[in-house]
Amino acid sequence: MAAKNRKDAWKNKVTNHEQIGGIETSVLDNGPAKGTRIAWVNTGSGLRYKVALDRGADIVDAFYNQHSLAWLSHGGLTAPRPDANAGIEWLWSFPGGLLITCGLAHVGGPEADEFGERGLHGRISNLPARLESVIQPDLAAGRLDMSITAVVKQSRVFGPNLELRRTISGVVGEPTVRIRDIVTNLGNTAAPHMILYHCNFGWPLVDEGADIVYNGKCTSRGLDMDNAVFNSKRNFKKCSGPIDSHRAGGEGCGYIDVKPDKKSFCTVGISNRRLGLGLAMKYSKKQLPCLANWQHFGPGEYVTALEPGTNPPIGQAAARKQRKLIHIAPGKSKTYDIEMTILTGRTQISRFMKTAGA
Repeated sequence: MAAKNRKDAWKNKVTNHEQIGGIETSVLDNGPAKGTRIAWVNTGSGLRYKVALDRGADIVDAFYNQHSLAWLSHGGLTAPRPDANAGIEWLWSFPGGLLITCGLAHVGGPEADEFGERGLHGRISNLPARLESVIQPDLAAGRLDMSITAVVKQSRVFGPNLELRRTISGVVGEPTVRIRDIVTNLGNTAAPHMILYHCNFGWPLVDEGADIVYNGKCTSRGLDMDNAVFNSKRNFKKCSGPIDSHRAGGEGCGYIDVKPDKKSFCTVGISNRRLGLGLAMKYSKKQLPCLANWQHFGPGEYVTALEPGTNPPIGQAAARKQRKLIHIAPGKSKTYDIEMTILTGRTQISRFMKTAGA
């Protein structure tokens, strides 16, 4: 339905935008996330999601009508752990969630070298944001846009000093969330930079027979457990049922070279034709040239993730060795845009499968 028609539908019938959609901020008061600031965003289209302001302004819970879109870990959302940057400490506070940011200087496993010690997937998702603005829709003025802008600083005396300015936006009546990130080096020396968006999809969107949609070649990360998933004898673009070998730390990871469209945009996602539900994720290959597919179909831990990034999750040391480690000069910035849209009905999903899943 066009925006004009949506506005006309509630004209003279609604005076408070909260009756249609909008953004509500609050503080959680119980459990391991007690004291954590959040924002619930209701798009008025059936899509609603939770922004964890104290966890890098990441998006955790996400629903379309009655259906959950994101996988949530056993622990779920917890208070931030700014100290969790050694070994695999990151896993203790990993909530799962629709979009968890990895970086800003390292994505991949723990490592140490002459440039320092780096824990799994970096610091950024454990750092609180400073909320700069909440813009609500204004129905009376016919303005349906809404947004949150927040700033997260990954900063140390003597450097590096990186700032993430994130704007999460949408339009009332549209089942779409848009993320724009601007990463700026506020220090006085060049800073190493890696970023990866850990987008974790769960049941019922992800279910046995659902399609993992992308157009491109996927190769195994190379470990034995990766090769057991990503091989020519297995249709790794179809979600399987729970797998016994994925109990505990069992998983598979593949790296995908997505074929972009003529404007250099990649469209990937999940399609559950049995449920009549899909999620399409769009991003620029020029900004995010790499995509990883994580499959962890353990009993009770049932998830697959699509993870666009500046690099695959290989770590800063390997990226440096490959001469693919980005450095941001003092005062300079890098910009990243991701858009997720919910698809419903046979026509939308078939078109998505045809254009994005070749």
